[in-house]
Amino acid sequence: MEEEQVLHASPYVVQIEKYANSLKQLSSTFLELEDKKNKFTSEEIERMFQHVKETVCEQCEKCQWCWGENFVHTYQMGYEILSAVESYGSELNVETKRKLQQRCVMAPRFLRRTLEVFRNAKQNMLWQNRMIQSRKGCAIQMDTFADMIRTTARELEDSIYEEERMEKKLTTRLRKEKVRVLSLTFFLTKDGKHKIQMIVRMMDKTCMMVREMAKIVSQTFGHRMVPAYGQRQVVGKDYATLIFEEGPAFYTMQGVAKIGKGCSQISGDSFSMMELPGGQKSAVLSDGMGAGEKAKKESQMVLDLLEELLEAGFPPKTAIQMINTTLVMGREEIHFSTIDMSIFDLYTGTCEIIKAGASSTFIRREDQVEHLTSTSLPIGVLHTIEIDSTKRILGDGDFLIMVTDGVMDALPVGEQDLILEMMIQGTAKQNPKEMAHYILEQVLSWNGEAPLDDMTVLVVGIWEV
Repeated sequence: MEEEQVLHASPYVVQIEKYANSLKQLSSTFLELEDKKNKFTSEEIERMFQHVKETVCEQCEKCQWCWGENFVHTYQMGYEILSAVESYGSELNVETKRKLQQRCVMAPRFLRRTLEVFRNAKQNMLWQNRMIQSRKGCAIQMDTFADMIRTTARELEDSIYEEERMEKKLTTRLRKEKVRVLSLTFFLTKDGKHKIQMIVRMMDKTCMMVREMAKIVSQTFGHRMVPAYGQRQVVGKDYATLIFEEGPAFYTMQGVAKIGKGCSQISGDSFSMMELPGGQKSAVLSDGMGAGEKAKKESQMVLDLLEELLEAGFPPKTAIQMINTTLVMGREEIHFSTIDMSIFDLYTGTCEIIKAGASSTFIRREDQVEHLTSTSLPIGVLHTIEIDSTKRILGDGDFLIMVTDGVMDALPVGEQDLILEMMIQGTAKQNPKEMAHYILEQVLSWNGEAPLDDMTVLVVGIWEV
């Protein structure tokens, strides 16, 4: 059944739909091309034998006999050599070598050339499979990007609404403050949150702080509006685009404590706190493979890519999958990193916990501690990965604690979650930074030894505004 046609009022959305359809068609074409090869075809083996014949056997006086009336046994011998190479490598088993020496007067050269031709063909197959794998990775990226721009365009079109009375009221009110309004656009998001985009400038040579303008907009519009993240701070004589959105009901504060392997100052763990579109905030921990400077560069690169994609509006799971594909495509060796991400909705208090190979996360409420685990793989290992995610509702004064596996591994096997729960439940600290340092100090004192791996504790507290 064909997908139901969707009609759009905006020509821009129609054009974006065309772009998305073209990307999906290109992605589909890529995926339908040849698949990875796990074995050689009979034609490819035939070419290998022909090459050996031309470079070795044609110089032998028995060539006509071996490749003529005795060609069945010659082919059989060649197949036995290739089978033995697959099983034993270049060092063939004794029985295969004995058979070859009995049947071939140029056994050493025949064997050496056959192995060389086979290794070259095997290497070509590996490179072809890598190209096919990279092509599939590109196809997945294009398909994902097509879905994202299509969804974003539709949501944007659906969220715009006209409010002539309010537009006139805001324009008049701002004009009294010497602010000229070039355009006003009203949005109502799918979550029911208001947003206003305006292009404005000052009518004289004065300036106005954007936060002051937000107060005027709030009073006139009837909702508490705040400048969107990343806005300019001041409006002057030049036109500027400003976005005001409804103020959140919650705010967060965070604290971190970390130590490198062997008490080193350099840790392979990286962390980040990000302001995201739509009144969200994220906390991310990434543990690079190994420890030290190399692991630090790896985990920091992952966070830099993640920040870029999330701040551009990519959905978190889509961003992680795109980074994973990039890491797998771009390297011959495996270099994996974990991703432990918590995304806080500051309007509702909802927290989404997303994990790719990451350690446990703990939530401390007033009277209990909950721990959340994951069995997913890190990024950078497989082309397509399963990403674990779950949601929890947080309240005023709740804390979320994220740790890397170095913290868990420092505690007795099988008791890590229980011991950390006791440590978290046993402290009355309300400052995230103090709590993070307390937990790390408790783990280090429990073990009593220098850290065997990088250790990081990230604590985020959430409170009502």
